[in-house]
This record gives sequence, structure tokens and C-alpha cells, in this order.
Amino acid sequence: MDISDMRRSYESGELNEADLPSSPKPLFDQWLAEAVESDERDANAMVLSTVDQHGSPSSRVVLAKQVTPEGIIFFTNYDSRKAAEIKVNPRVALNFHWASLDRMVRIEGRAERITDVESDKYFDSRPIGSRRGALASPQSQVIESRQVLLDEVEKLERSGEEPHRPNNWGGYLVRPKVLEFWQGRPDRLHDRIRYRVVDRAWAWERLAP
Repeated sequence: MDISDMRRSYESGELNEADLPSSPKPLFDQWLAEAVESDERDANAMVLSTVDQHGSPSSRVVLAKQVTPEGIIFFTNYDSRKAAEIKVNPRVALNFHWASLDRMVRIEGRAERITDVESDKYFDSRPIGSRRGALASPQSQVIESRQVLLDEVEKLERSGEEPHRPNNWGGYLVRPKVLEFWQGRPDRLHDRIRYRVVDRAWAWERLAP
């Protein structure tokens, strides 16, 4: 397969200075809402990138579950690789890609654990199968087979107990320091607007594509 000739023209929209808010959250909220309304599959999916103690990066797709004035919240197993790397280096990067709208948002910030009360509230709102799955899975650990997971889930089902959040599972809040909004445009002259904190206030600037 030759992918060198795969290309298309990006003509879904534009990003003009006259329409920019003074801080990035209103624009992010608007773009996320438009992605959801456009039937973009998994519109809340984002690439989370972390770095380990040796400086080696790793990335994976996770789901943003809350967007607050402070930042973006996702949930995971605290024994996972991503959690171990966040513990060593809390500086992380996020990337939302909404292909149907020719848009991306890149975010740089710091990740911190949310409170147990907040994690409990979200965990209890999940479908029971997802809660059992969180209890059954030793995330990022080597296992012999898928059957190991299925057996553990079956054991939880037979117990008849209500699944409660384990201590090694919960949420992280990513506090943004930099956000870049990318809108695809024709002839690769894309719009790129970067917000960053300057003197404790948000400021924006246009980047060349």
C-alpha cells in the first residue's frame, strides 16, 4: 500500500481572531459540543501522553469524563503505567482530534489526583459491568490469558456484592497551561491559535502552519 498520495483538502471551517474569547475554555466547550452534535465517534476521546523517569514518552487514548473550570478529568487505575509515570512526572499532554470537523486541540498541563469523594461519585455512576471490570483488571500487568479476567468477573458476579471503588482506581485532573486550537484549512494553510498563561492571565497568539 502506498500512502504517500493520500491527501484531502480541509474545508470544514475557519478560526478567526475576531471570534476568539479572552480565555480558552469557552472555545474548547464550543468545539467539544459541536463534535458531540456532529456525531463524531467518541468525541470525548483524547490522546494522553506521559513521560517516565528515563524521559521515554508513551501515549494512549483515554476518555475525558468531566470538563471543569479547573481543567479536564479522566479516570484510570492508579497502578497503571500512565499513573506510575504521572507520579514521577506530572507534566502531561492531551490531544483531541475531531476528524469530521478538521479540528484538533492540543493541551499541555499538570495532572493531579482528584479527591476520593469525587472518584467514588463517578465510579458509582458507571454501569455495573464497568465497575466489575475495574475490580477484575490489574491494568498494565502481564496476565496469562483473557480467561483470567473473565474468571475474576464471574467470581464478582457470583458474590452478589455491590462493586465499590477500589483504592487503586480514581480520577486525575489535568490543569492546562497551554492550549492550541487547530482548524484545518485549504492548501495546508491551517489556522493555529495558541493560548498560554502570561503574567497569570491567558493570552493568545497565531502560529504559522
